[in-house]
Amino acid sequence: MNEWEFQLLEDKPVLDRCIVAGVELRIGYRVRLHPRSGGDIMDLALAGKIAIIEGIEQDYESQVQVAVVIADDPGKDLGMLRQPGHRFFFHLDEIAIP
Repeated sequence: MNEWEFQLLEDKPVLDRCIVAGVELRIGYRVRLHPRSGGDIMDLALAGKIAIIEGIEQDYESQVQVAVVIADDPGKDLGMLRQPGHRFFFHLDEIAIP
């Protein structure tokens, strides 16, 4: 990434909530994962799992994604520290209230 791309990321507003199916969700809330069909092996492994919202982020196209850690992951503390392998991203249409 160059300096300009980092600046684009810095200029994004910080999100602390999002709306899914008419319900307001915030960081720390629990959700159930429903990945879209045709995903990769991780989507298959995480389908139906309960997860905790760690962050709510926007990409370059202003698409909102939810960063989650899996509730029963023994390494979820690493996910809360934003470490790879314990933090996963899902679109709003891939999560539901448990």
